[in-house]
Amino acid sequence: MKNISLLGSTGSIGTQTLEVVRAYPEELCVKALTCGSRIGLLKEQIKEFKPELVVVFDQDKALELEKEIKSPEFSSYEEKIPEVMSGMEGLIAAATLSSADIVLTAVVGMIGIRPTIAAIEAGKDIALANKETLVTAGHIIMPLAKAHGVKILPVDSEHSAIFQSLNGEDRKALDKILLTASGGPFRGRRREELSNITPEDALKHPNWSMGAKITIDSSTLVNKGLEVMEAQWLFGVPAEQIQVVVQPQSIIHSMVQFDDGGIIAQLGTPDMKLPIMYALFYPERKFLEGERLDFWKLSEITFEKPDTDNFPGLRLAYEAAGEGGSMPTVYNAVNEEAVSLFLRRKIGYLDIADTIACCMSSHKTVNNPDLDQILMIENELRGEVARRFE
Repeated sequence: MKNISLLGSTGSIGTQTLEVVRAYPEELCVKALTCGSRIGLLKEQIKEFKPELVVVFDQDKALELEKEIKSPEFSSYEEKIPEVMSGMEGLIAAATLSSADIVLTAVVGMIGIRPTIAAIEAGKDIALANKETLVTAGHIIMPLAKAHGVKILPVDSEHSAIFQSLNGEDRKALDKILLTASGGPFRGRRREELSNITPEDALKHPNWSMGAKITIDSSTLVNKGLEVMEAQWLFGVPAEQIQVVVQPQSIIHSMVQFDDGGIIAQLGTPDMKLPIMYALFYPERKFLEGERLDFWKLSEITFEKPDTDNFPGLRLAYEAAGEGGSMPTVYNAVNEEAVSLFLRRKIGYLDIADTIACCMSSHKTVNNPDLDQILMIENELRGEVARRFE
């Protein structure tokens, strides 16, 4: 039995993780569940999975939940009613829970950094779906994981594909990583055609079902930029050895090329449960229900070069990666705030990448920032972006 602490249980990755747990009840057990504020769904998860700890980041919602789980609705709860906590203290408690073997971090944004560090220091393996943690603090996370003998197992579809393709291979023979991208819903459009894009338009991803923030990031190619920076840390290669290839059908999830010119790829239908399962059961593979790739029916797999002129988010990511230090934090923090403003209709679609570029150009890089500096820069920049569009 593998015990899981699931950070971000009500989001897209979190709910799909629970589908996997539901399919393997004799091998997987949920010990902690956390969410931001969606306590309605969290209550249903508590009833089904019976964790010992639940965390609601919003303190008022946590107090509301605590009252509700003491009601007759939960009177048939077979185990002890779970402890309820809130805020960062609660996330860290969930990440370091003594009964948990692995922590799946599916929270969105830089909020995942502190719990991930705490989990590593507590000796927990990490199933990582929170790319911002490595983008901004990879120089802290990866050495720490090595020092504590902790596995960092990628849950992102692309990074899981790379991880699987490298399995059993000599990492020293790796020539480059071929990181695939769907191109998003606006592939082929020019900048002037993007000025009136609405949140509803950008949330219609052609292949994947994901949370709002990552779906917007996919449309701007910022998500692919974040994945380039994450891959640097996960696989120990510089950004110039990571080539983004647009593969609109989302059949090839990523590839690796070796010194002899050989390429190994991981293919499959677009289903996030596959990388989730691979991380939770690694190194085992388990049966996953669902559609299988049928090469007799598959008419073609096509490839394109990413359009970094009309979608500069990816180009800016390479610039941030090349600069290093605190610049990836600038890229990530400004994007998080800009996407939030766009979803609230406070700014236009093109303002997202333009604001990232503006803030990067004015930032004085801090080399090798510590955690406090990273979080201070994030806070300052998010405030600056919010004030810019008041």
